Amino acid sequence: MEAVDFSMWALFARATITVKLVMVMLIVASFWAWSIIVQKLIQYRKARAEAQVFDQQFWSGEPLDALFDQIGMQPGGSSEKIFASGMMEWRRSHRTDGGLIAGAQSRIDRSMDVAIAKEAESLQKGLPVLATVGSTAPFVGLFGTVWGIMNAFIEIAEQQNTNLAVVAPGIAEALLATGLGLLAAIPAVIFYNKLSADSDRIVGGYEAFADEFATILSRQLDS
Repeated sequence: MEAVDFSMWALFARATITVKLVMVMLIVASFWAWSIIVQKLIQYRKARAEAQVFDQQFWSGEPLDALFDQIGMQPGGSSEKIFASGMMEWRRSHRTDGGLIAGAQSRIDRSMDVAIAKEAESLQKGLPVLATVGSTAPFVGLFGTVWGIMNAFIEIAEQQNTNLAVVAPGIAEALLATGLGLLAAIPAVIFYNKLSADSDRIVGGYEAFADEFATILSRQLDS
């Protein structure tokens, strides 16, 4: 009796067109999820490094106006953008005679809140894809398995042969879809939870900095 090839490629090649489409979808979803994971890990690492460098500059004792002139109105780092948005509103709130326009503090706070919201949106972009892959991939794989097993039983009925050598290939092909679904879903769920927590911590750091910066400007306003 000829040996049956149970390699991954052979299982895929023998599967029905529906199961093949399910497998291809799961493989694409897995690569998509991993591309987002790698991108976010790099982005978050860069954001933490930029925040640390700027924090040292901010608390170095250098005058805020000098630091703002050094950074410019279109900085690259997220912390720098939040600082720049507050400083631009601070300067706009001064009249030509040196006095301050009423409501300067609330406008500065709103300006920094908008900047934080934009950075938070950038940090969280792509995370819903991980959540979607993590929640749907097992069910998509299960659909492929159910479809494959159904066709395996149809083939058994047509051949009227319940020999394990006849049953096993069809069942193995069907179960491959579930395996691919879990392979896509497990990393997506794990990294979604990790990256969501990392994003919240980074945004929390931005909010803490904005509060400290607003307090410093409030003292100057009161003086």
